[in-house]
Amino acid sequence: MTEPAITPELIASHGINDEEYKRLLDIIGREPTFTELGIFSAMWNEHCSYKSSKKWLRTLPTEGPQVICGPGENAGIVDIGDGQALVFKMESHNHPSYIEPYQGAATGVGGILRDVFTMGARPIAAMNSLSFGSPEHHKTRQLVHGVVAGVGGYGNCFGVPTVGGEVRFDTAYDGNCLVNAFAAGLADTDKIFYSAASGVGMPVVYLGAKTGRDGVGGATMASAEFDDTIEDKRPTVQVGDPFTEKRLMEATLELMATGAVISIQDMGAAGLTCSAVEMGDKGNLGVRLDLEKVPTRELNMTAYEMMLSESQERMLMVLRPELEAEAKAVFDKWDLDFAIVGETIAEDRFLIVHNGEVKADLPLKALSGNAPEYDRPWVETPAVEPLSDVPGIDPIDGLRALLASPNYASKAWVYEQYDTMVMGDSARTPGLGSGIVRVHGTDKAIAFTSDVTPRYVKANPFEGGRQAVAEAYRNLCAVGALPLATTDNMNFGNPEKPEIMGQFVCAIKGISEAVSALDMPIVSGNVSLYNETDGKGILPTPTIGAVGLLNHIDDIIGKDVRDGHVALVLGATEGHLGQSALLLEVFNRRDGDAPKVDLAAEKAHGEFIRNNREMIKACTDLSDGGLALAAFELAEEAGIGVSLDSADTQTLFGEDQARYLIACNFDQAEALMIAASQAGLHLESVGKFGGDQVSIGGVTAPLAELSATYRGTFAETFA
Repeated sequence: MTEPAITPELIASHGINDEEYKRLLDIIGREPTFTELGIFSAMWNEHCSYKSSKKWLRTLPTEGPQVICGPGENAGIVDIGDGQALVFKMESHNHPSYIEPYQGAATGVGGILRDVFTMGARPIAAMNSLSFGSPEHHKTRQLVHGVVAGVGGYGNCFGVPTVGGEVRFDTAYDGNCLVNAFAAGLADTDKIFYSAASGVGMPVVYLGAKTGRDGVGGATMASAEFDDTIEDKRPTVQVGDPFTEKRLMEATLELMATGAVISIQDMGAAGLTCSAVEMGDKGNLGVRLDLEKVPTRELNMTAYEMMLSESQERMLMVLRPELEAEAKAVFDKWDLDFAIVGETIAEDRFLIVHNGEVKADLPLKALSGNAPEYDRPWVETPAVEPLSDVPGIDPIDGLRALLASPNYASKAWVYEQYDTMVMGDSARTPGLGSGIVRVHGTDKAIAFTSDVTPRYVKANPFEGGRQAVAEAYRNLCAVGALPLATTDNMNFGNPEKPEIMGQFVCAIKGISEAVSALDMPIVSGNVSLYNETDGKGILPTPTIGAVGLLNHIDDIIGKDVRDGHVALVLGATEGHLGQSALLLEVFNRRDGDAPKVDLAAEKAHGEFIRNNREMIKACTDLSDGGLALAAFELAEEAGIGVSLDSADTQTLFGEDQARYLIACNFDQAEALMIAASQAGLHLESVGKFGGDQVSIGGVTAPLAELSATYRGTFAETFA
């Protein structure tokens, strides 16, 4: 095949601007080959190089006594005691999922699982955070069905429980859905594997499935805005096979036990290119690849296609040569490809040879460490207009409006399509608060949550960033877990627009403050920019995935609400309605500021919940929808009525932060009141649980009627 001429049009189609192309020419001192242009395009795009974001990502707190490995590896790692570690990360598959919902979401799950088991951890839990356009938009229904089926199809077949997540709808996502996938796994602290290559002349080994033409250019596609040519991008979406990935995991973990692995890297975005460059860069070595040795499933694949393919279920490894036969036997047993495709070299060189012909010869460091880095101009989001008067409403009518919205109705239609119990260690499945998974063979458990309120971030990126972390912290504390660490998925629009870059910068500043104050360092993450279609961006959505530790399964705060339990609220209620769920769903308004976050109060209240767990029968944090929605959800989960004393709209639907709703016996309520008073904290009785009615401020409706709305809305909208 004759390679195309390097023209300005070809360069632009690879997402490389004039300034970057001049930089490329300065580095190599000549015109690049077609394959070299593709390699630069893959390594220098936003998705792989973080060129617009790394200046600010460096400011995030990433260290703590619990942190074994922070950002920079396939996933982050925290110590959970007893020689065990939790490996976890969240990543986006937004652009592929909008183009091809099933495979986009499925391969997002597959990719994040590989990030975890590549480090020597067996996956134990998955979550997902999904953002879709308006339910009325013509594409939303197709996207919801495809994405949910893709998440379930891959995760269920692979055999990992989906224990938590979130689903939201807003017109801002009409042109770009968000699919953020999270996975966590367990490893022994002395058996963790990293990606830095070491040793000169060591074999570079290709593992797993064969390489095809699917996903060629996927990373570059994910670093660009959409327009009316979106359907043309369908070939850039990868195709997943969860059964192959299951075999790949078992083979990889078995291989690691042989001692043959020096370093190992998942082939994700930009495939063979990115994995080889990252391994060489981290080990300060060069890499030579002989592409005729790469296992392919399609005829006549070019060097360009092999280097940029994002075919799934593949790994790259640097091997101890004396254990080659033993390593190959493991992969033969699992019926997976094992091929030595190159070697590490001493020079700073990325040498790509195909059938004896040099297709690329580049300085390796320049592809990774010397990638462009931008200090993009940014402006702060202007202060919003103060909230104008919000009329008081019938409290039951307000609650009904929330329950009839797909945003606040039960998401059972979604998570019932996921296997939440596979592996047999799920202690709490999706539905209310954090998911919990027992650490197999021990008394410990891990809690998982995913949180962000994008409308807060749009109104006030700094407070919205703080709030996302604070809500994650509360969700973990509400089940009795000690928050350990976080992973982030920063979903934003076009960073070349100063107002969008300002959202990103201020959200990072808010997140940094919160994770520092709450001892939840960021140990891994992902940035997804250019989430725009025809110039219209998404709501800024910095998703926070967080993990917490329960030293004993008996420490879990349950959801055991009984007849006669007292309802208590920890934390002061001022009735903040700006940017609230009620304001949007009932009044179709998006005015007012985001609620302020008091991080000292968040920490004190979380510690109070954990320290007094033995007196608390059930607990949930107060967030979207305020007290009214939280009380209904806690009661409905237990199949019991609830009575709230107040009829005041602000008290019932305000979204003040740092608050928890507690259910307990009368005697326990008294003891908690005394403990709170001694700690200088605000704890008040707001009502009681019991009966079969929901009564708010004297207005009553049957629990069964409200429950039918809550349970039926999502399915009626999308089934």
